[in-house]
Amino acid sequence: MDRVTKMVSERAVVIFSKSSCCMSHTIKTLFCDFGVNPAVHELDEIPRGRDIEQALSRLGCSPSVPAVFIGGELVGGANEVMSLHLNRSLIPMLKKAGALWV
Repeated sequence: MDRVTKMVSERAVVIFSKSSCCMSHTIKTLFCDFGVNPAVHELDEIPRGRDIEQALSRLGCSPSVPAVFIGGELVGGANEVMSLHLNRSLIPMLKKAGALWV
């Protein structure tokens, strides 16, 4: 859990993902299209990725990927991010966290 806490503090937007997950790809693309430069951790490609995935599950991420943190706070997965985007809350949240300047 401490490792996850440290990782989510490294950038305004942090995405835990798996390289083979289509929903993770969609979320990463959405943020990149906004001009956000998130820290992306591919859990199937990094050491101890399985441990991190279990820690994310304990935090309430279900499914465990994609897991999106903005400003160090857990936003949730693809459903939560898309809901925020559709109700026009995502961009202000990204600006507040310092991930967007426009």
